[in-house]
Amino acid sequence: MQLEFTKMHGLGNDFVVINAVTHPVTLSTEMVRQIADRHLGIGCDQLLMVEPSPVADCDFRYRIFNADGGEVEQCGNGARCFARFVVDQGLTDKTEIPVLTAGGRIVLKLESDRQVTVDMGLPILEPAKIPLNQDSQQTTYQARLADQDISFAAVSMGNPHAVMLVDDVATASVTEIGQAFQEMPLFPQQVNAGFMQIIDRNQVRLRVYERGAGETMACGTGACAAIVAGRLQGLLDTPVTVILPAGNLLIHWAGENTPVMMTGPVATVFHGTITI
Repeated sequence: MQLEFTKMHGLGNDFVVINAVTHPVTLSTEMVRQIADRHLGIGCDQLLMVEPSPVADCDFRYRIFNADGGEVEQCGNGARCFARFVVDQGLTDKTEIPVLTAGGRIVLKLESDRQVTVDMGLPILEPAKIPLNQDSQQTTYQARLADQDISFAAVSMGNPHAVMLVDDVATASVTEIGQAFQEMPLFPQQVNAGFMQIIDRNQVRLRVYERGAGETMACGTGACAAIVAGRLQGLLDTPVTVILPAGNLLIHWAGENTPVMMTGPVATVFHGTITI
């Protein structure tokens, strides 16, 4: 099968984006893995599929597949790339684009400076909806992971996140603890593990170990979850600049019952065709 694609990235979090609106495509788990393989395929953290929307209040369906082939609910950096892609491909001329994800409806807004703002919706904190195997909602939870006692906040931004405070992200045990989370029954759908260092009330550093992908250069939903966690603990104001390994995101969250807004850059790297 010949497959046209576009390679994009949001702060180094890289994607293969496929137009399945004008050319319907069905990919198996193995095909996604082949495409995502950095040695034998194109290489990416996630594959993004642009599909027609099955509902009236969304313009497109936005599907996300991790490098291991598993489909996930949400990806914030991918959402920004999605917005740029559908405009550049001539699939829409709107500057505000509602899309349907497996985690719910989100709205993408193209800014005049080519950055994209994403209305990521309301954060989810109830354990059963994250999902997190805990009986009651708490600001922070405790776990024994990698021979360490870990305190973490749990937030879903359409996908589950565990957020930990660290003194220095440079020395945090990101891979060890991130992988340990995947092997525990705490999160039945696994979890993205965020390691946040607070610089001041409007600036943090963040590294994220993403389920199915490992540590990535940037994680949009992880940035949103981290700021929600920090705000709920009384540690942050709004907006907050989140400094990720590949660049910065600006996150606004006014508090309970309001959506999280994320603004950041996107880039198109190249277009191509692959035979799979």
